[in-house]
Amino acid sequence: MDIYQVGIRPLLFTGLKADPEWLHQQTIGFLGWLDQNSHRPLAKGVQTQLQKSFCLSDRRLEQKLWGTTFPNPVGLAAGFDKDGIAAGVWSNLGFGFAELGTVTFQAQPGNPRPRLFRLPLDKAALNRMGFNNCGAAAMATRLADTFKSGTTHSIPMGINLGKSKVTSLDKAAADYLSSFQLLKDWGDYFVVNVSSPNTPGLRSLQDATQLSLILDALQQENQGQKPILVKIAPDLEWEAIADILSIAKTYHLAGIIATNTTIRRDGLKTQVIAPTGKSIQEEAGGISGAPVRDRSTEVIRFIWQQTQGQLPIIGVGGIFTAEDAWEKITAGASLVQVYTGWIYEGPWMVSRILAGLLQKLEEQGFANISEAVGIRD
Repeated sequence: MDIYQVGIRPLLFTGLKADPEWLHQQTIGFLGWLDQNSHRPLAKGVQTQLQKSFCLSDRRLEQKLWGTTFPNPVGLAAGFDKDGIAAGVWSNLGFGFAELGTVTFQAQPGNPRPRLFRLPLDKAALNRMGFNNCGAAAMATRLADTFKSGTTHSIPMGINLGKSKVTSLDKAAADYLSSFQLLKDWGDYFVVNVSSPNTPGLRSLQDATQLSLILDALQQENQGQKPILVKIAPDLEWEAIADILSIAKTYHLAGIIATNTTIRRDGLKTQVIAPTGKSIQEEAGGISGAPVRDRSTEVIRFIWQQTQGQLPIIGVGGIFTAEDAWEKITAGASLVQVYTGWIYEGPWMVSRILAGLLQKLEEQGFANISEAVGIRD
């Protein structure tokens, strides 16, 4: 019996009707405390218990990309740990990697509250957070302090970079570059986020000309030292995705993250957002979770086919089960990420997915998860 799904989630979501952002802050605060006090007996004991409860280790699940070994292919998506507060704890919750951020060069409060809503009828969430974070310098300081304190990170960490809201679009490249310069020593890979719908004009940076300027600035600074990826929206037309793939080749990108949240509202069962009383059609923000599952998989398959499997893909969007993860992996994703599904399914979800993937490998006769990538193209 999963106590989270049977007892905790109904209590928090329905009984107490706890505000999603408040719950998120409390969770991050607790995990941050564990990270900062990992040398103390109590915090160390809790982390050991988390590891026993939520981790599943098997060499068949290892994935190697960019010279880095990922213990398993299931990672935490950007957006949960925006400031790297719990960077040292995510491995104890079963994740094979974690992506910190989205972080911007300038610290910013994000959009007005309320800005995060559950859509339980759709197994989804609506967010318009607006890249609320403490800024790239604060993250760099925190990660430096974490490493200095002796905390070791047993899983790879990505850092997701966004544009500061106060920075004009014509100065976007310099803004991304400034963040990268501050953080380049601390991430195992970096992601250029030009696909969030919650920063005015940001998605226009997916345009070939604009994106080229950003990638040119970053790669001149990078000199091939760190893998750089781009995260794209699920709402792009095929031609626009093809343009991005061409740019990826030109600027030697390490991969694509497919996909971010969607601004589409069709097919949703939720008609009214209860906390605001407004129609779902009126509420700004991106939808994550089950409604974006199929589209993100379609985009993954398209990228795999267009690049003949030569450009690594991190698949994200609507993953709740091992079957969901398997669909994305067999469509072409080398790694997958979760966020909304983890909120709905609870902390045992990762180990359930990993156990399910091992079963799939056995059924198919594969020796390693890498053999399953793209087999259903």
